[in-house]
Amino acid sequence: MNQNADTAIDLAEAGEPLDGALLTLIETIEALASAGTVADIALVVRSAARRISGADGVAFVLRDEEQCWYLDEDAIGPLWKGRRFPMEACISGWAMLNRKTAVIPDIYADDRIPHDAYRPTFVKSLVMTPVRPADPLAAIGAYWAQERQPTTAEVARLEVIARATAAALESARARASLQEALERRELLLHELDHRMKNTLAAAHSITRQTLRHADSAEAFADAFERRLMALSQAHELLTQGGWGRATMEQVLMAAVTPFSGEGGDRMSLFGPAMSLSPETAVDLHMAFHELAVNAAKYGALSQPGGRVSVTWDVGEDGRFRLTWQESDGPPVEMPTERGFGSRLIESGMSVRLGGKATLRFAPEGLVYKIDAPLSAGLAAG
Repeated sequence: MNQNADTAIDLAEAGEPLDGALLTLIETIEALASAGTVADIALVVRSAARRISGADGVAFVLRDEEQCWYLDEDAIGPLWKGRRFPMEACISGWAMLNRKTAVIPDIYADDRIPHDAYRPTFVKSLVMTPVRPADPLAAIGAYWAQERQPTTAEVARLEVIARATAAALESARARASLQEALERRELLLHELDHRMKNTLAAAHSITRQTLRHADSAEAFADAFERRLMALSQAHELLTQGGWGRATMEQVLMAAVTPFSGEGGDRMSLFGPAMSLSPETAVDLHMAFHELAVNAAKYGALSQPGGRVSVTWDVGEDGRFRLTWQESDGPPVEMPTERGFGSRLIESGMSVRLGGKATLRFAPEGLVYKIDAPLSAGLAAG
């Protein structure tokens, strides 16, 4: 025999008009079944529970971790709508913690009631029943303005509503979870489309710019393959992090490690934690890769003893500053023309970061500096 049938027998044994009681309960259950949100459920519960029980007021209380949240009410006077109380400090919390209905004919004769909280209200008697007693997630309170003993039928009706409310809340949560999953799926598809277009655009730009400055087919193939691999490595770094934000240190390590020598003792990196958006991480990785390749071919890393130091910081003015400094390498000469790599790490990064990126070909070693404001793409922490 199911729970609703048991309750119907309880109503019959209590001498209540069974057909009328069941009709009202059925209407309430149908309304709860069609309620799509928690707010809709609260609206049904507060009006239906008062009508069915004949109470002077009803409150719908949600469990919010270790607090009782009086979400909604329908009463002849104000109760506690919108307020939160510790589970141990109110009768709704007692009903949920003890997983059973509290029937209290005289609130001032029961030490479970916080009397100071009730004195400003009309309440003299009450019934508080938990929603889903096995693992309560809410409670329904019915209140009367006169001292009285709530009848067995009144308590039974409230418990039936509580059972139906439990099913409605589970359904609402399932709907919300499904909607969230669908929205996340759409967001992921949109993000994937965006990233694919960005990647193809980057590959197209690399192809065009590398071809424009290549002296031969072999030189083009070498530079194009290297830059495409750098783009792939940047995407691999972000994929490992679920395409979330990356750190400055992660991006630098991924770009320079292949050129740092055995033990990585030819490069030093130092600076505070910086959080990079996926787009900024890819751009900086490409720039650092170009610098590392240049250092390995012509700069400090092209001969034994050469070193590269990368430092960064955020000043009191809230601006990010980074310095790539090469030392102990061969004498540096000013290039006769600027290729794709130079434009990428200077004008490209200036535009991307909304600041200024400069290359200085000092005789003692190449110096690259970035000075840019903090932003959503480049943040401290």
